[in-house]
Amino acid sequence: MTTIDEIRDNFALLDEWDDRYRYVIELGRTLEPLSEAEHSAENKVQGCVSQVWLSKRIERDANGEPRLIYIGDSDAHIVRGLVAIVLTLFSGQTPKEILGTDALALFDEFGFRDHLTPQRSNGLRSMVDRIRNDAREALASAA
Repeated sequence: MTTIDEIRDNFALLDEWDDRYRYVIELGRTLEPLSEAEHSAENKVQGCVSQVWLSKRIERDANGEPRLIYIGDSDAHIVRGLVAIVLTLFSGQTPKEILGTDALALFDEFGFRDHLTPQRSNGLRSMVDRIRNDAREALASAA
């Protein structure tokens, strides 16, 4: 499994945006397949121009702390890659870790704000918002 630091390093090696787009698309090809049942209205992320689904399950670690595990999919190649980056950043994290991560700063570091369409940027934000809301709900139910 690729780490966010490996993605960051690979992005740094790629000077041309055409190469970065290809890399993002390659990352999308690594996503675990989503079952037909998981392509549901409940899992669909609102606010994305392309269709995006995020399926979540909660596992408890050895300390009994909840960890949010995600799989995701999209009907657009570049967006599948963005889903892969979001899941690399968040899947398997505790709610507190998720809420403590500034995903948008990372996306700015990658240059997404300047190189993605406004609609794709909004979709990326919608994915992050969905995961942060899941983290808040998990924290509230654990209290």
